[in-house]
Amino acid sequence: MNKDTKEKPKKDSVRPTKKQKALLDFIATFIAEHGYSPSYREIMKSLNYTSVSTVALHVSNLIKRGHLVKRDYSARSLEVVNQKDDDITVSGPVSAAEEKWLVKNIDNRFKQVEDSAKADQSEVDDLYVLVGALKVLGLEGAAHSFIARLSKLKVVK
Repeated sequence: MNKDTKEKPKKDSVRPTKKQKALLDFIATFIAEHGYSPSYREIMKSLNYTSVSTVALHVSNLIKRGHLVKRDYSARSLEVVNQKDDDITVSGPVSAAEEKWLVKNIDNRFKQVEDSAKADQSEVDDLYVLVGALKVLGLEGAAHSFIARLSKLKVVK
């Protein structure tokens, strides 16, 4: 094959390897459940890597391939991009960005209610509806984290 006829694959056409796909799936799921990306140490522990540098290497390769984006080299700023049904499985029919937005907004609503001395029954009912919506969307992990907060709310009688 002639050097001039070789074509470099485009970033978004290069499929992740099996290990990279596992890493992408973990990051997408973590973001869906927590609303922020995992630290390299959390990735290392969850995927049984032996060092943080191994995680950094995989993350760097995924960034180069166009599967991940890291904002301004800051902590917990990984974002999964180019999600396709055959590449990355994310719970629920919504994208990772939409999941992050939902979790953030529900968390803000919880904070408003928690900051008041006692919550009105209708406010608590609204929070139950929001948590139920997360379950319907398939975001069980996020819903579970909010359920613990619901049980701590004191309702005005």
